[in-house]
Amino acid sequence: MDFSQVISNLTKHTSESVWLFQPEIWLCATIVVVLLTRLFGVQRAISPFAVSVAGCAIALGVQISMMRAFPEGFAGPQPGRFEFFDGLLVYDNVTIFFRLFLLVFALLLLVLMRVTGVPDRDASSDVFPLVLGSTLGMCLMASANHLLIVFLGVEMASVPSYALAGMLKGRRRGSEAALKYAVFGAGAAGVMLYGISLLGGVLGTVHLPTMAARLSEISWSTAGGEVVALALGGLMVMVGLAFKLSAVPFHFWCPDVFEGATAEVNAFLSVASKAAALALLVRVAFGVSHLPAGADLAPAAPTATTTAALSVTEASVAWAASEKTIAAETDSGLSPVRSYVSKLIAFVAIITCTFGNLAAYGQTNIKRLLAYSTIAHAGYMMMPVAAAVALVGDPSRHATAVEAIGALLVYAVTYLFMNLGAFAIVAFLRNKLLSEEIADYAGLIRSCPTLVVCFVIVLLSLVGIPPLAGFAGKFVVFVSLAKSQSFLLLVVAALNTAVSLFYYLRVVKVMCIDPEPESRSPVAFSALSPSMWYTVAVTVPVVLLGVLFFYVIDAANAAVRHLL
Repeated sequence: MDFSQVISNLTKHTSESVWLFQPEIWLCATIVVVLLTRLFGVQRAISPFAVSVAGCAIALGVQISMMRAFPEGFAGPQPGRFEFFDGLLVYDNVTIFFRLFLLVFALLLLVLMRVTGVPDRDASSDVFPLVLGSTLGMCLMASANHLLIVFLGVEMASVPSYALAGMLKGRRRGSEAALKYAVFGAGAAGVMLYGISLLGGVLGTVHLPTMAARLSEISWSTAGGEVVALALGGLMVMVGLAFKLSAVPFHFWCPDVFEGATAEVNAFLSVASKAAALALLVRVAFGVSHLPAGADLAPAAPTATTTAALSVTEASVAWAASEKTIAAETDSGLSPVRSYVSKLIAFVAIITCTFGNLAAYGQTNIKRLLAYSTIAHAGYMMMPVAAAVALVGDPSRHATAVEAIGALLVYAVTYLFMNLGAFAIVAFLRNKLLSEEIADYAGLIRSCPTLVVCFVIVLLSLVGIPPLAGFAGKFVVFVSLAKSQSFLLLVVAALNTAVSLFYYLRVVKVMCIDPEPESRSPVAFSALSPSMWYTVAVTVPVVLLGVLFFYVIDAANAAVRHLL
């Protein structure tokens, strides 16, 4: 191959990678434009909000158009899977799902910020690039295929979040929240990076499919030192993921940050950050415990000599059969890895779910209560990942494993509207009451019944009461746990659901039964106000998804059908 052919191949591969990276490129371009409006002082003439919304909408439209380019899947080593930028990122249906999820949520969050007036017009050119930059990092997390991209994506998502937590100038509690968040984040990042270096040092690579191949070759009964280093490295990487998930015992930052930051930022951290972290958990857990057919261990494609000796059909069949044989051998060698990863995730999920629900009981601040609620929900959403990883080694149960991850995606969709609705209502009430204490919500049903009804619907959905969206999300997760025979996880999840009923109902009781304090000025929302329109708009899906959740299940199953 001469130099011109090398350049031609490089250009071709780069252009393919750039094409698959279009949504992220549009987000980058939007960030640059918003910053330029600030640099040249034209943010009053060119609205940062309008530019940010337009950029997100274009990125969303581009992603939808890219989906139409692959109506029946797309070419790659594995059907429906394409590694780009030399294997650093992977483009598949899971990538598409989380890109759509994050971009839709970013649009809804930008509208919420505009309605609540936080940030104000002058600060929006600083805040909106932070939101978009963090969303960009989350998109990288969702498509990571390499541990360096894992670290890069986590940091790109986290660093803007530190600034967002303290975006209100002159507010001491917000500054304290941002500092705590940054300190905890720096520590978690350092531990995670050290774990990546351990894994890379032992295996000689940090490319996830290649790591799985190297792990399958290890003799676990005799490799004492290597096993210790690998187990420690995996534990350290889990520290970084647990920090993003606010999973116990790396949850300490969450309640304080949620109390100090604005409700708008809390919505971003509780929904987008959780979803991206869960996508990354799936990528890493599946990446090291399963080698997709056609990945690094696959033999070379049929050559001209092979094809000359055999017909094209015979050569293709022989190649596919050898791929399956190698994949089966590799999967059997990864059994200890799967056992370690699934048990680690299951243990963290159990203590996270239980601690989050128990700690929510004594909270008097609505944002701290919702913070512990998000911790508990992170535990629920980690459970199907643990169950799925345990089943990956059995080809006869791949469908059940994929169904478990599909249940996670269904839960994530319902969680988007539940938590966004909860924090949106908290933000609207903050603007009226100038308080975020639960006791100050007493008797609100009498002055703003529509808003309170919407809040009650959201809270009951977070519990999992039928026929709301939260019930649909928990139902599909519970079914997947039962099918995968993860009965301990199923029992813990069911008991925690019952426990969570009490602290959510306490808020409902304060709003609907407790007498309205005489010292409080009247609280009212116009039926035609943007706040009320937004509240209803995000509450309606909470009701509809509980009834029409089969459509969400179909979309989630389509997203994960090529995962294994």
